[in-house]
Amino acid sequence: PPPPAAASGALNPFDRRLKRKQKNWAALQAEPAKCDYLREEVRARGRRRGHLRTFPLALDVGSGRGYIAQHLTKETVGKLIQVDIAENALKNAVESEIPTVRVVADEEFLPFKENTFDLVVSSLSLHWVNDLPKAFREIHQVLKPDGVFIGAMLGGDTLYELRCSLQLAELEREGGFSPHVSPFTAVADLGRLLAGAGFNTLTVDTDEIQVNYPGLFEVMEDLQGKYILCMGESNCSWNRKPLLHRETMLAAAAIYQEMYGNSDGSVPATFQIYYMIGWKYHESQAKPAQRGSATVSFGDLAKIEGLLKRGKK
Repeated sequence: PPPPAAASGALNPFDRRLKRKQKNWAALQAEPAKCDYLREEVRARGRRRGHLRTFPLALDVGSGRGYIAQHLTKETVGKLIQVDIAENALKNAVESEIPTVRVVADEEFLPFKENTFDLVVSSLSLHWVNDLPKAFREIHQVLKPDGVFIGAMLGGDTLYELRCSLQLAELEREGGFSPHVSPFTAVADLGRLLAGAGFNTLTVDTDEIQVNYPGLFEVMEDLQGKYILCMGESNCSWNRKPLLHRETMLAAAAIYQEMYGNSDGSVPATFQIYYMIGWKYHESQAKPAQRGSATVSFGDLAKIEGLLKRGKK
């Protein structure tokens, strides 16, 4: 069927029903922990961006099998609510020492009252949301004043080597190309979307995780056999192309090696990660100074070095 229009009037790029099926199937695969290397790396890097604070009630949006919960402690989180669209992921969630409640729900339609949670987290889930501004508004709404949202999602340069190689190969062999890697949000838009949802004191930064493979076919095999299947990350775009011709794949492998190959013969696959932190306003939070209240001019910055030298003397 054609992609339906979102409530905001934007076109939905993703088939959410298919995404739910993919994540449900992925959650039932044997030894899924072997496929979690990317989520584990994102979690470890995101933890360094976290805050040392106690949160009585927290929400994990797009929790999957509980990748975040197993690294939280009772000293930081009193109770955790896990939300995911895939019931199988929640049924097979990793146990945590924190009291946990699991709820099947969509990230765009959180079934919670306003001002409920002290903390909302989300890791590698929001890049599959059709209406990202609405998802951010939903998260902001369920946060208590002075509550914080900490999230991570895949960025626009994810798998750019693979995407470019496939597109060039399809143009050469088939006279056109179709998307084989899902579209992602640009980092330039992320701060604006968070601010538009009501968050303040924003922090947005990017990171890259690079994994090396023997060649394109190993990249595709790992994506299909691990990252995609076990993590439920298969392309669910409405305009996806289901099959690639063998000749096109061989051409893409040669292009991949020629354009991006390492000196040792391997090829890189890059995952760009956006990390974001946003707070819900509370009167106790620090406020920016009023316009015109500064006591030092930017023109005086050039004099700082001289003043420091005089101070040392």
